[in-house]
Amino acid sequence: MNGAHDMGGEQNFGPVRAEANEPVFHHRWEARVLGLNLAMAATRQWNIDQGRAAIEGIEPARYLAMSYYEKWFERLCRLLIERGLVTREELSDGRTRAPAKTIATLTADNVIPTLKRGVLSSREIAAPARFKVGDGVRTKNMNPPTHTRLPRYCRDKPGTIAIVHGAHVYPDASALGRGDDAHWLYTVRFEARDLWGSDTTASAVYADVWEPYLV
Repeated sequence: MNGAHDMGGEQNFGPVRAEANEPVFHHRWEARVLGLNLAMAATRQWNIDQGRAAIEGIEPARYLAMSYYEKWFERLCRLLIERGLVTREELSDGRTRAPAKTIATLTADNVIPTLKRGVLSSREIAAPARFKVGDGVRTKNMNPPTHTRLPRYCRDKPGTIAIVHGAHVYPDASALGRGDDAHWLYTVRFEARDLWGSDTTASAVYADVWEPYLV
């Protein structure tokens, strides 16, 4: 999706200013939003790619005006409504109107083990890798209306395979609920001049690129 979230290489948004001694959370509600998101992720009602897609679907003007955890809260609300776990009215006034669906829950004693375990995205597939380290490649010129992990500034650009990671869950399919659809994943080195032209002081950019993004 080409949206406001895909800001790599965009100009006139101002510098990123580091905050000295920045706290983990600026407000208590941010910690609660993080906790709610982690707790719901453990229920497996949606996957990480569907979660990312929900944030990307926020209207551009609202997205740019939101803080980091405001986006996380909006994502959570959208997914809860889409999955039929709450209604808009229930979110608005905090009152339930029907019995809640029975889903898996993350109990306090399982929080640390669950976070440590994580979820692996690597998969075994029969198809061999099309490319090896050192191969020259080119990314596709693609503009999908749904979630993708190929940034706009890396599209239709030449690069060189730097690392072969093995097969991993393909986010474009996963975000649509189409299963893992695993494909080979590579780290590709892009020369900065090929991305930005001669008006750059950078040397190179490395991006993780799935095989379907390459030609």
